[in-house]
Amino acid sequence: QVQLVESGGGLVQAGDSLRLSCAASGQTFSSYHMGWFRQAPGKEREFVAAISWSGGVRYYADSVKGRFTISRDNAKNTVYLQMNSLKPEDTANYYCAAKYSSSTYLPQLRKEYNDWGQGTQVTVSS
Repeated sequence: QVQLVESGGGLVQAGDSLRLSCAASGQTFSSYHMGWFRQAPGKEREFVAAISWSGGVRYYADSVKGRFTISRDNAKNTVYLQMNSLKPEDTANYYCAAKYSSSTYLPQLRKEYNDWGQGTQVTVSS
């Protein structure tokens, strides 16, 4: 099991940028695929982005492709989500998730991730 703590959320205006961070502790971070999900009020938690344990594979939801970038620093046990050109519809609580794996399969479904952070709120005003 790995413990995850997100940070970097806040209130911004449309068009602004934010960088979220997720610090991991407890296990070998480089053995975990990592994902970012988000949940807006009254909606299901949805996939945003994922990165493989090596950083070599990345997936994005269509709604954020070209605007968001996921990255990781295994030496710092941290995964990042750089969010540019933010829109009001990006407003949500953003969660970091971890999946221990020895395979190259990179999950994109919520149920495939085992460990979750508490979330960080991102609010984008128009």
